[in-house]
Amino acid sequence: MFARVKKSGRYQYLQIVENRKIKGKVKQRVIATIGRMDRLQEKGRVETLIRSLSRFSEKAMLILSGQSDVCAETKKIGPVMIFERLWKESGIQWAIKKMLAGRKFGFDVERAIFLTVLHRLMVSGSDRFCEKWRQDYGIDGLEHLDLHHLYRAMGFLGRELEDQEGATPFSPRCTKDRIEELLFYAQRDLFSELELVFFDTTSIYFEGRGGKTIGRRGFSKDHRPDLKQMVVGAVIDGKGRPICCEMWPGNTADVKTLIPVAERMRKRFGIHKFCIVADRGMISKDTIKKLEEEDIPYILGVRMRQVKGVKTEVLSRGGRYSEVYPEGTNSKDPSPLKVKQVFHADKRYIVCLNSRQARKDAADREAIIESLQNKLEKGSKTLVGNKGYRRYLKIDKGSASIDMDKAKYESRFDGKWVLTTNTDLSPEEVALKYKELWQVERVFRDVKTLFETRPVFHQCDENIRGHVFCSFLALVLRKELERRLNNVGYVFEWSDIKRDLEALQTVTIEEGGKSFAIRTECRGDCGKIFQAVGVALPPTIREITGA
Repeated sequence: MFARVKKSGRYQYLQIVENRKIKGKVKQRVIATIGRMDRLQEKGRVETLIRSLSRFSEKAMLILSGQSDVCAETKKIGPVMIFERLWKESGIQWAIKKMLAGRKFGFDVERAIFLTVLHRLMVSGSDRFCEKWRQDYGIDGLEHLDLHHLYRAMGFLGRELEDQEGATPFSPRCTKDRIEELLFYAQRDLFSELELVFFDTTSIYFEGRGGKTIGRRGFSKDHRPDLKQMVVGAVIDGKGRPICCEMWPGNTADVKTLIPVAERMRKRFGIHKFCIVADRGMISKDTIKKLEEEDIPYILGVRMRQVKGVKTEVLSRGGRYSEVYPEGTNSKDPSPLKVKQVFHADKRYIVCLNSRQARKDAADREAIIESLQNKLEKGSKTLVGNKGYRRYLKIDKGSASIDMDKAKYESRFDGKWVLTTNTDLSPEEVALKYKELWQVERVFRDVKTLFETRPVFHQCDENIRGHVFCSFLALVLRKELERRLNNVGYVFEWSDIKRDLEALQTVTIEEGGKSFAIRTECRGDCGKIFQAVGVALPPTIREITGA
């Protein structure tokens, strides 16, 4: 049954028509002719009729005639519904409430933490802005939360525990450590007999004091040596799942953190056997020596240009390369990864060669030399200031020329990288395991993005630790969402996920003593995200009872 406009002569008439199926054919029957459209519209009778009929509709369609005061409010619900589900099913909510048991806070700490984590996921930034940002989102349980409650919640997460057994020389054990351990044991199957643990660090600088002990001046990855900073480390397993985060004063060097983290992994999570995979910046001779003394398996990148034995002996050693093909890839790849094993000074090295990258490195070098030659012919005096050119320049008695010996020397490194390991894995397996570190670099980029918590206004160490830990929890939720999407074959860009989820909103309208919630349509990949997480979409229109 539907309404239609029927033209007859000079006028148009509004009719109610019914479709009926007679002997397999659909025929229309006019139930009633309401009247001439011009007269109905002139007296507002169409709106009156629809308003009267809406009383018998289960979805209670709203007709805004302008004859009464209407109150409308819009809230974003997509991100809240998805991450509320993941918040519960990942065990984060349970772990936080377990740590809150017996504590008598005058506000809902769990809700304050969830609000902060959701804010990190969607926009990041300071907690001051979070307190205002929440007004656009339909999050339950925030009615009595103020900014100072968010600060107190951060302090709870970063508060030092009475039991400091297992603390590193750089940081104390805090509430957030117990939450990480509860989450790990709730998902005990994360680690198999030999599992990979990827470790990386980033730094966060402070505009102000940076707490009592955390804020220190050190090597700044943000190129702000003038400001105090802190160092944040993230530990991620071979499946890309975040396990824990570590926080140290800003003057802590990367090479000093790997051993304490490895020792803490064993004590905190009861892991007896695992393999650390880390990049070149994380190691030193003392670090490797300590790993071997502790019998901790490792696969580590080597600074092949800086380690004398590697650049003079390992790279020069003869031997046949073997080709490596990851499981499920095409063995006919014209430029496969190649590896060979070399022993030097009682250490095992794996030399890896990417032929495609080697050709690119050679082409880039030739382009630099050609450009350098052209500039030298023109007598340019600014070449020394260019790092790319300076590498191949030879200065002799005030004149500059191209150092072809240096160019030939650099060709030895084309497309190569060197690994060292104390495992029994084959050279091919070692190369593939280290290559997984490259694959999870995207995870670390996410870490750096979510840890972009500046400006940090907190002045206390415990509040700063809690503030950063919320970024880590945001990373846990994000990776859990991506895992569920991958399980059903979906791969979406994070920016698209946020945009499509935020587009799902609910409009609450109050008129004539009644309240109705109208949901906007799903856009883009929103419906697929809800399906992957197992969350049902709310109805398009529903009446709010008890409003």
